[in-house]
Amino acid sequence: MEIINIKTNLRTEFINLDNHILSYISKKDIKNGILSIFIPHTTAGITINENADPDVKTDMDKILKNFIPWENNYEHIEGNSAAHVKASLMGNSAQIFVENSKIMLGTWQSVYFCEFDGPRKRAFWIKEN
Repeated sequence: MEIINIKTNLRTEFINLDNHILSYISKKDIKNGILSIFIPHTTAGITINENADPDVKTDMDKILKNFIPWENNYEHIEGNSAAHVKASLMGNSAQIFVENSKIMLGTWQSVYFCEFDGPRKRAFWIKEN
């Protein structure tokens, strides 16, 4: 397993992980297999979604903000309940197929780290199964 550190710059941010994943594949010389990616945070998640149009990330943020507003008389003392709920909706892990040393994603897909309580120093874990 490898821990890859990243820095987020905004409260909500979708960071493309494709290059990090490709670097891991190259470094480990993985030809074929399955990678597991895990997000060890309770206010961040992971998703696989469109990368062709940046408006998709903007719209995802807008929908999540409307669905789960930051302020809503929540009980959690830290004041980041919305981030916890958004992270739970996205999930904390993904599996990705590798074939001929390439990530097997759909034509428009990319893997995104989803920050919901930034900016922060974050990490994700990656391991070949």
